[in-house]
Amino acid sequence: MVKAFGFVAYGGPEQQQFLDLPLPEPGPGGVRIEVRAAGVNPADWKKRQGWFGTAAEPPLVMGSEAAGVITAVGDGVNGFAVGDEVFGIAPGGAFAEQVLLSARATARKPAGIGFDQAAALPVAAATAYDALRQLDLRDGETLLIVGIAGGVGSAATQLARARGIHVLGTAGTGSAEHVRSLGATPVRYGEGVAERLRAVAPDGVDAILDLVGDGAVRDVAGALRRPGRLVSTADRATAEELGGAYVQRDGTATVLTALADLVAAGTLDPQISARYPLDRAAEAIAEVETGHARGKLILEMNRP
Repeated sequence: MVKAFGFVAYGGPEQQQFLDLPLPEPGPGGVRIEVRAAGVNPADWKKRQGWFGTAAEPPLVMGSEAAGVITAVGDGVNGFAVGDEVFGIAPGGAFAEQVLLSARATARKPAGIGFDQAAALPVAAATAYDALRQLDLRDGETLLIVGIAGGVGSAATQLARARGIHVLGTAGTGSAEHVRSLGATPVRYGEGVAERLRAVAPDGVDAILDLVGDGAVRDVAGALRRPGRLVSTADRATAEELGGAYVQRDGTATVLTALADLVAAGTLDPQISARYPLDRAAEAIAEVETGHARGKLILEMNRP
């Protein structure tokens, strides 16, 4: 049996619990890994709440990104073998001692980075990578990130700065120093944010990456020099209403490999702010659910 953490019914944190599940067997196109680290994301509690639909019948394992060592390979999988150190997307959940990954969305972990760093990449950093590619910013342009202090914002800031892009970001006062440490200029969100943004960017911004949605992005959309150059990861309807678009995810190992190489080169820091053992998964989810977690939170297990 495999120890896992998930939920037994859709709803609040009271539905979360540890589960004992059979050892999963990889089907065609999949691999099984012994998990060493798994990333914690807002999507995890939103899934429990039913934000993405309730068609799947609980109990369900939480989490979606993991890094570990391959223990079994499914039919039709080429390029991976038992013992390989990899990371990727776990469609059936990541908060478990052993999980299944889709080989299409699995990449090799470079020897120079840790399992924790690798596990922090498939969701937040990959989303940031895809969004920046969609915005197609050039060296010297200015990007505003709405909700900059979290995992996606922290990764997007670093990726943008590495390309010579100036970055501004809305955040709370408690996150201002974190934002500055990434090389970006913080702008306090809330009432009056448009005026504060105008004070630091009187000529406006070239693009907006929205990680919050609705009123938060409406309040600053007027700063765009070219209306519509906006990509959202949080609110499709508002983005399209403002002339922008929802993020288009790549979802393949190509992006994961590129991100891992950037981490190995020292260009990208996954900004891991806390690590929890699997036994404390509920605490990690609760911290993310507050909406104020900085950087990435990681669950660690099966440590040698």
